Amino acid sequence: MSDAPSEPLGFSCACGALSGHIEAASVKQGTRLRCHCTDCRAVELYHGAPDPKGSGVDLLQLNPDMVVIDRGADQLHLLQLSPKGLYRWYAGCCGTPLFNGLRNPRLPFIAVRTALFSEPDRLGRVVAEAFIPQPGKPPRHKGAARMTMKLASRMISAWVSGRWRQTAFFDGQSGRPVAEPHVLSKAERRALTADK
Repeated sequence: MSDAPSEPLGFSCACGALSGHIEAASVKQGTRLRCHCTDCRAVELYHGAPDPKGSGVDLLQLNPDMVVIDRGADQLHLLQLSPKGLYRWYAGCCGTPLFNGLRNPRLPFIAVRTALFSEPDRLGRVVAEAFIPQPGKPPRHKGAARMTMKLASRMISAWVSGRWRQTAFFDGQSGRPVAEPHVLSKAERRALTADK
């Protein structure tokens, strides 16, 4: 394990064909949370990852310009659970789920799965939880105010500086995603979490 907290934090897909890093300074601007929503769970199940039911999916929210793909950018593939759903990026080489992002590059947001990092302990502690299930009640959230404030602060900074244009996920000229999204049918989406 690195003893230099200022060194970049590396991440990779399961087979290593796609890898990248984030700078240590970006971690301080990010927000680590666990998401318990059915869509995050469905994505994990779609890719054959362990079922996160009960534990949630551990994510680090950042701006896209903070995520650097060093190798294997051609392996970025894209899934949507519905036509208007979030962009769910994964590695085409091995099917590892990677990032969740918004469909508009002018809304700079990306959530990185912490399981991708070689040193996840350096990402700090979980400060928020989203969509925590409650039997017979709507899901609840913990730390939502802090999460929202940091998200707004990052987005505003990216807009003012123009950094929203610096992204590995969208073409700078057309604004289109670098991969054509595969959109699941309603039946495919339902089947992922049915009776589980």
